[in-house]
Amino acid sequence: MDIKIENILALLPSSEEDRAFTPSNTDIYIKGRDIAAIGDAPEGFTPAKIIDGHGKLLIPGLINCHTHSYMAFMRNVADDLSFDEWLFGRISKIEDNMTDEDAYWGAMLAIAEMIKSGTTCFNDMQMNIFMTTKAVKESGMRAVISRGLVGSGDDEAGLNRLEQAYRERDAFKDCDRLSFFLGPHAPYTCDEAYLKKIAAEAKREHMGIHMHLSESRNEIENCRNTYGCSPIELARRTGLFDSHFIAAHCVQIDEDDMDILKKYNVNVVTNPASNMKLGNGFAPVPEMMKKGINVCLGTDGAASNNSLNMIHEMSLAALIHKGTHLSPLSVSAEDTLKMATINGAKALMLDDITGSIEVGKRADLAILDLKQPSMQPVNNPVAALSYSANGSEVDTVIINGEPVMEGRKLLTIDEDLIYSENEKIRRRICQ
Repeated sequence: MDIKIENILALLPSSEEDRAFTPSNTDIYIKGRDIAAIGDAPEGFTPAKIIDGHGKLLIPGLINCHTHSYMAFMRNVADDLSFDEWLFGRISKIEDNMTDEDAYWGAMLAIAEMIKSGTTCFNDMQMNIFMTTKAVKESGMRAVISRGLVGSGDDEAGLNRLEQAYRERDAFKDCDRLSFFLGPHAPYTCDEAYLKKIAAEAKREHMGIHMHLSESRNEIENCRNTYGCSPIELARRTGLFDSHFIAAHCVQIDEDDMDILKKYNVNVVTNPASNMKLGNGFAPVPEMMKKGINVCLGTDGAASNNSLNMIHEMSLAALIHKGTHLSPLSVSAEDTLKMATINGAKALMLDDITGSIEVGKRADLAILDLKQPSMQPVNNPVAALSYSANGSEVDTVIINGEPVMEGRKLLTIDEDLIYSENEKIRRRICQ
């Protein structure tokens, strides 16, 4: 569909060295799946749809760089618990009783929540193959999918999970909104031999890797007791960092760990709400930024966050480091918007097609209503996203050139059906 968004305040990439975004009143022209022009119309352009942008703000679609979408039906079922009790005492037991269909409906609920708060792409670690990918394809969302991998050495179950990851990738290769990474779960669920196997497979298959690393103090202590090193060093020495790598969390890391992350160009996803809620601490985001590490932003799953709202996550990322570092300059609103857009796109190897409003990139866009109390008056729209907005201001979302929400009404998803199916799941396995 060819679309014109006219007379809108858009956050365009800045040409100024000390700024990431420049608010500009302009027109945006979408042809097919791409942004065809900004400002002046392309020759012969005839829009099939015109969106009135007066009183609206256009931003790059937000990118959630670490989550577990299937967990959406586990929201508010495992709260105020220690990390180990949360994971092994509550969540794992629910997962043991979860069906593939449950995972599908959980993913659909997650996608609905993400779209309604401005997210157009997410990086998922899942365990029921085909289910999240099916939900992504049907909903119009963009996603990078990692089949969670756990195992020991060459054990049959671990090798089978790798084969499942390849089957899922090959089955959905026709969908240009889907791409795939390998997803070793964590150092405490994958032994050294299995991590070396995954590292070799990632190089052979030219795939990125997405893994939880250095999330909790117990993880650090157990890794040092077992392997004599930190989880970051374990990932390095097993060869995982020889491929494009996304490290989720990196809360409990030291200077040596950060030097390794920088040397190997590892992308780090900070998840402030989940890390605080599970009592794991605060990632050293300002220190990583100073070293030039690409830091992006994620929500983690709804079982631990308990929200998939990236605007809320941006607010936390901008605020908590000011408090922990006793400096209002530690992480700025522009920094957090970069984490949630272009930094995330770079981490997912998608920065050539998404993450910013530029001609030639896919039209992955969110339109916010500025005529809301939280957004008035319009002094600094970049600051408003981190310090004033709550996500309910998102009015319209376009992904790959196709509207998936208008006037806060989802166009590709039956919300009532999703709520009904997730309620059935809750009654069956979440009591």
